[in-house]
Amino acid sequence: MTDIDGLRAIVTGGASGIGRATVEELTGRGAVVAVLDLDPGDAVHGFRADVSDDASVRTAVEAAASALGGIDILVNNAGIGATGTVEDNTDEQWHQVLDVNVLGVVRTTRAALPHLRRSRHAAVVNTCSIVATAGLPQRALYSASKGAVHALTLAMAADHVREGVRVNCVNPGTVDTPWVARLLGSAADRAALNARQPTGRLVTAREVAAAIAYLASPAAASVTGVALAVDGGMAGLRLRPTGS
Repeated sequence: MTDIDGLRAIVTGGASGIGRATVEELTGRGAVVAVLDLDPGDAVHGFRADVSDDASVRTAVEAAASALGGIDILVNNAGIGATGTVEDNTDEQWHQVLDVNVLGVVRTTRAALPHLRRSRHAAVVNTCSIVATAGLPQRALYSASKGAVHALTLAMAADHVREGVRVNCVNPGTVDTPWVARLLGSAADRAALNARQPTGRLVTAREVAAAIAYLASPAAASVTGVALAVDGGMAGLRLRPTGS
């Protein structure tokens, strides 16, 4: 597929998990991609960036725009997780997660907008989560941060649609990433997560990346202000128990 051939993209948190899969997907479709990450690894266009630090973000975005010759696509994927009920996380943890997951989107988009406005195919895709629309246990802080990303996506879409900048988000279900793997203490834990998905398995990072690539592409030119669920049916399906 060459629908984004030649377009220039930035992916935050692009060195692992969903971000890495997105870099591979966009590159495979012909885009030129810059990775912004705390450790960009061996990326051809890799730039160290801490999305919780505005100066770091601005420097990295400008360096990426210079290296790529502009920016057409911004994927705001960098984020951190948290577990627990509303009683379990300290104020410091709340500030940290909201700073990375919400203000990280703000900082990177703010830095990229002058470049995006010059593009004929400008698109921003935010990595949100199913927890923005479905209440899951032990995810109070994480849910609050992703609920904010969902609302922010809609507001940004309204603010910038007349500038030719589309803004959407993806809402993955439980994705088989290194972070999720660290949370799983046993095979039983993984089996329980698999069972929670109507499809009976975790979502793959590549499946989420494919959705991001669609929203970023000119093929989605009339799609803005949308939250695309890639969740194995978690948001909308209510299946009977097996055997009933």
